[in-house]
Amino acid sequence: MSIIENLERLLAAGRDDALLRFGLGSALFNEKQFDKAIPHLEACIDHEPEYAAAFKLLGKALFKTGRESEAKSIFESGLPVAARKGDKQTEREIRAFLQKIERLND
Repeated sequence: MSIIENLERLLAAGRDDALLRFGLGSALFNEKQFDKAIPHLEACIDHEPEYAAAFKLLGKALFKTGRESEAKSIFESGLPVAARKGDKQTEREIRAFLQKIERLND
């Protein structure tokens, strides 16, 4: 059984928390199933609004599906979260993606 199947089974059994949703969203993202990853990453943020890595991965998934304006909005929301958490790596990655989106729009 794959990690995605295991996590989906846990979700179906009634477990629903930020870590499970992030794990499932991340696993789907890694399998390039960006559209399927998005709702799980959104649910992760609903459960834990200070989960900086979820903002980064959600923004990347939105970007990969061609939803650049939504990705920009998520990255902009996630940047102060990463700063508050002291997550310098996530902060740098979000800034890099925002610059990439800005270059696309020039």
